[in-house]
Amino acid sequence: MIESWRWFGPLDKISLEEVAQTGATGIVTALHEIPYGETWPREAIAARRDAIRSAPGGMDWLVVESLPVHEDIKRGVGNLDALFANYRQSLANLAAEGVKTVCYNFMPLLDWTRTTLDAPVAGGGTALRFEMVEMAAFDVHMLQRAGAQADYTPQVLARAEAWASAADQAERDRLLHAIMAGLPGAYARYDVGSLRAALRPWEGFTADDLRASLKRFLEEVVPTAEELGVRLCTHPDDPPWPILGLPRIVSSEADIAYLLGCVDSPANGLTLCTGALGANPRNDLPAIAQRFRDRIAFTHIRNVARDPDGSFQEAAHLAGNTDIPAVLAVLQDLDIPFRPDHGHELLSDLGRGTHPGYPLIGRMRGLAELRGVLAGLGHSAG
Repeated sequence: MIESWRWFGPLDKISLEEVAQTGATGIVTALHEIPYGETWPREAIAARRDAIRSAPGGMDWLVVESLPVHEDIKRGVGNLDALFANYRQSLANLAAEGVKTVCYNFMPLLDWTRTTLDAPVAGGGTALRFEMVEMAAFDVHMLQRAGAQADYTPQVLARAEAWASAADQAERDRLLHAIMAGLPGAYARYDVGSLRAALRPWEGFTADDLRASLKRFLEEVVPTAEELGVRLCTHPDDPPWPILGLPRIVSSEADIAYLLGCVDSPANGLTLCTGALGANPRNDLPAIAQRFRDRIAFTHIRNVARDPDGSFQEAAHLAGNTDIPAVLAVLQDLDIPFRPDHGHELLSDLGRGTHPGYPLIGRMRGLAELRGVLAGLGHSAG
């Protein structure tokens, strides 16, 4: 397994020189400045790759995260032929510059969802958290989505009503900001009204509708990826259940089996994210890793501590509810990139203003812990 690090490009507050000091050699990044649906120019890909290679530490661009799927593809509307052609051309341009692992997700509108970006952790520092009561309060009382009550238990709804009654405007603004962070590059421009407008086209759109869109997408792009030697790898839903009425279709072992079966090709792979899948107690991560081992192209190693009501908090990489050493034991001899996914804000991370979940010190601690697990597994194997 290849130690890797997510870097958000030249605007990342963590420099490549700092990344080099973590010991990671693989860089996971994207051309975030290019609008969704447009082709990534080969020249821009080469420039980003060369910037990474010219930094200290012998690093290289190993994984694209992500090559986004346009919302029209997910909804099955608009000029799909042009969008598919652009996606295929981006894959060709990436392959020509030697970048051949491409992560993407198929979550409608929101890439990920948390309700708190700075929950305190024992000993100091902060973590990302998903609080089911706050999510319900936002959905039912702030967004006022029709039918939202059906998505929550009576106990959660009662507590959500109490939260909404007590919360002042500052607390409501904090919650809105946290939830909108799942709209990459856009959350600062969203308010409740504009989110309602963004959700409106998805009304009545079902999980089966989204599966049909996913199947067509895979049929359109996987043959090209296979010809190019590119491994596409879908990221699971985060969290792995419907959010704000939006369907989710990569949330379980059965969902993954469907995804990989849509087009049975080594180019149609999985990004195994132990944190995203681990938020659902029904997901047995070591078993999932074992079943789909040959189709896992990339891994995010992260842990969460779950609460009975569905809430969860991002834990230290070797804490939480997922048996991370057992997952790594399944994957340890694969020649694939892995990265410490997220991390607590610790020490000089605090107040630095890095991307939510992506501090320097917290992730470096996580990488060191995972490196130790892999070293121990290798030693015990002789």
